[in-house]
Amino acid sequence: MQIETVPKVKQVFDKYPKDVQKGMKKLRQLIIETAKAEEKSKLVETLKWGEPAYVVKNGSTIRIDWKPKNPGYLAMYFICSTSLVSTFRLIFGDELKFEDNRAILLPADQPLPVDKLIRCITMALNYHKLKDLPLLGA
Repeated sequence: MQIETVPKVKQVFDKYPKDVQKGMKKLRQLIIETAKAEEKSKLVETLKWGEPAYVVKNGSTIRIDWKPKNPGYLAMYFICSTSLVSTFRLIFGDELKFEDNRAILLPADQPLPVDKLIRCITMALNYHKLKDLPLLGA
């Protein structure tokens, strides 16, 4: 898989507090590994709204970030006009914490729920193929 990255992404990662960088890098790696597993030919890593963003053909953009105003959480953002977060909420209920219809909030001081995130990332990476299926084909 080809990864096309914008150099400014590294600068954003470098600006996070050291304890946050570890979790953010794990989220990044999880997105990359999932894209490889889904046999995506190209993953674009760029910045959208100043946040690291990941885009593949036939997928919906995934952004990740940490914000000082909510320091206890890392966030994985999805386009709010999609049915992604509402579907995740139906599938996972109280197992994940959500912010409206736009994000999964992940406690920064806890291990990532890798299996659940892989399912969510997979749906986002294939969104335009799945969007008409009940529960996005879950």
